[in-house]
Amino acid sequence: MTSAPSQTSGAPPLLSDTAADRRRRRKAPWVIATVAVLVVAGVAVAIADPFSSKEAARSGVLDNSYPTSLATVTRQDLTSQTQLPATLGYAGSYTAVNQAVGAIASVISTTPSSAASSAGTFTSLPAVGQLISQGQVLYQVSGAPVVLLYGSTPAYRALSEGMTGADVTQLNADLVALGYVTSSELSPTSDYFSYETFYALERLQVALGETETGTLALGQAVFLPTAVLVTSVTDTLGGPAQSGATVLAATSTARQVDIALDASQQSEVSVGDKVAITLPNNQSTPGVVTSVGTVATAASSNSSSASSSSSSGSSTPTITVLVTPTDPAATGTWDQAPVNVTITSATVSNVLAVPVNALVALSGGGYSVEVIGTNGLHHLVSVSLGLFDDAQGLVQVTGSGLAAGQHVVVPGS
Repeated sequence: MTSAPSQTSGAPPLLSDTAADRRRRRKAPWVIATVAVLVVAGVAVAIADPFSSKEAARSGVLDNSYPTSLATVTRQDLTSQTQLPATLGYAGSYTAVNQAVGAIASVISTTPSSAASSAGTFTSLPAVGQLISQGQVLYQVSGAPVVLLYGSTPAYRALSEGMTGADVTQLNADLVALGYVTSSELSPTSDYFSYETFYALERLQVALGETETGTLALGQAVFLPTAVLVTSVTDTLGGPAQSGATVLAATSTARQVDIALDASQQSEVSVGDKVAITLPNNQSTPGVVTSVGTVATAASSNSSSASSSSSSGSSTPTITVLVTPTDPAATGTWDQAPVNVTITSATVSNVLAVPVNALVALSGGGYSVEVIGTNGLHHLVSVSLGLFDDAQGLVQVTGSGLAAGQHVVVPGS
């Protein structure tokens, strides 16, 4: 039977498992430190040289298999614009209601029942597209002219000497404007029917070929706010001139662009904003926003079309925005024509700008851009956002250390 070899005095004693473990633990920190240095060095190398090859350098940075490229931070002017469909036409819509009964030219009528029941005949009517101004004849009933006068208060009674009221004020203003009396003789703001009013009205009646009465019978004049372009004529020549019937529809001569703006965009448009109007012939002419509606309305969804693809019964609420062309003559004579309007709502000058797609959303909120330093190192710079220029795809940014000429990472194609 062989005995176990005995330890000699010159050989080192055998280590217990506990002692060996202690030695391994003393060496472990050096191993971890060495690995950490190698990892950090590897990361530093990767950051310092982001291009895996010369070919990659030419085509852009490759990050997580997604292609990227570089864009330059610029210093320039930016403009915030909104493009909207619109309709070009004329401002305002008006109707002329016939109040003439029988031979109004020679009768000072208080509209007795016998006269009211007697309809005259239309002996003259305007043509569609005809322009009619203050003091001109709108139409004729039984040979008697009905004149257009300016005013917002419709005719509702016969006017004669001694009367007062808003309708008298606008009659006095019209007689002065037409030159039948001077403002020194008759104040255009007076609400009193004076002898001067009587005398000036006689002169107007003479010019129209009417009998001089010095009074304005109900139905002898139609008061509308402005000169009008006739858009439609309801009655027919030779037909009965029924009292209270609509004779014609018209618009003003002022050119106007109407925009049905999504109510959610109301804050993006203000009175005074400059616009560019693209006409049906693709020519552009300037304009200015003159009115921004405050009441939202929904377009009618009561269409009877069986082919309508919408079954929701609702539509997006809109507000009306009005634009006045700077050069009305440049808009031609199109009426109810579709146009496009580009509204400039804000501008900034000499600001730093980057492409919108260079923005990186931060997990804690806010944005940054990935900047490439002169040493090739990538680093994120937090930025505050300003004006968005949708037309150029740029956004105003400010950030510590950010300067024009630097390069930022953007998604590649």
